[in-house]
Amino acid sequence: MYSTIASAALLGFSAIAAARPAMPAGYGSAHSSSTSSAAISYSTGSSSSGQKAFDFPLSNGFPNITKGSQTQQDIETQAHGQIPNQPPPPPPHADSLLSLGFVAFNELFEVAFFTELIYNITNNLPGYDNVPNRNNVLEILKIYQAQEELHELNANFAFNAFTKETILPCEYIFPVAKFDDAIAFAAQFTDVVLSTLPDIQTIFAQSQDNGLIRGVGAVIGQEGEQDGFYRTLIGKPPAQLPFLTQGARDFALSAIVQNAVVDGSCPSLSLLTNPDQVATLKGAHPLKVFDVLTPVTDSKDFTIEKDITATFKAVTAQSVYSTAFKPQSFAVQQTSGLFVTYLNQANVPVVVAPTSIDIDSDGALIIEASFPGQSKFLNGLTIVAITNANVTSSPDAVADATLFGPALIEID
Repeated sequence: MYSTIASAALLGFSAIAAARPAMPAGYGSAHSSSTSSAAISYSTGSSSSGQKAFDFPLSNGFPNITKGSQTQQDIETQAHGQIPNQPPPPPPHADSLLSLGFVAFNELFEVAFFTELIYNITNNLPGYDNVPNRNNVLEILKIYQAQEELHELNANFAFNAFTKETILPCEYIFPVAKFDDAIAFAAQFTDVVLSTLPDIQTIFAQSQDNGLIRGVGAVIGQEGEQDGFYRTLIGKPPAQLPFLTQGARDFALSAIVQNAVVDGSCPSLSLLTNPDQVATLKGAHPLKVFDVLTPVTDSKDFTIEKDITATFKAVTAQSVYSTAFKPQSFAVQQTSGLFVTYLNQANVPVVVAPTSIDIDSDGALIIEASFPGQSKFLNGLTIVAITNANVTSSPDAVADATLFGPALIEID
């Protein structure tokens, strides 16, 4: 968790530049605490600064925990509560099962983040050696860490029960270099989680997998409690908005893979992006990892006090364009049909046409467009996507039309 974030207020996660010192040898498992928790981070495949990526398992064996074992009970004690013991629901539909797999994938990332944060504070590493109310903060983070472990186990136990597959962890590198930045980062990725879990509830309801809905609702409440704590630590009101921003699974998955994961280190990613390889997942809507979208405009310029012209950089790295990308032909053939789409609060998506699109020397698209912060009251988290259609029907429809994203803008 040693890098520099672009801003505590605006994280287009891909804009984060890694610059952290090397981890102690064997950090990932030998030095992990006995319980764990959550995060999103910058990924380069191999770290350009030579730092060791976070990897599992933890010292308590997580995530390789046997259901009902003493180790699970120990985690529950640290978490102040238990994994639900209600009888399993009928076999869920494929898209619901895929959602459980995504939840496990996300929770593994979160467990890694909190484990490393706790390690940094406990060992007074540079940037983490002057934490206000240190002991109290550590105790609370250890509770959250264990609670995230239970979220992961609950999702993966269910995913395995119905698919005979297990979502395995990746390796992670986190884009923060000091405590305040780490907490701001935790607040933002928790905002992304909170935007995504209602999307999963909607999928459960549409699939008539009603037995799964309440469990996700319980997690939403817990994540909201966490977010209020993080926001308070960085001097913000505990509750950001009356109705939180709505997102979609593809945006959350893209944010994690683009920014938190060491490239090529995820053995289970293909289960999410190519679910037809598993019989019980056949027919599920494959999840997507979009190309990277980064805000170029300074975070301080995004405001609800006035509308501005914002600049974004769209980099082809992972999408269908990456294997045959010719900047000039792409610009001529595609840019006339591009839109900048903003998801904010529980409102209808805001779609604007770019005012200009240029090709950078590295082949990236430099896109300028209005950011109607004042006229559309874009307070809180805004998820930005470059889409190939003017889509306003739902966050999932926006995700279906997305080429680049998400850039994440946070006001308040």
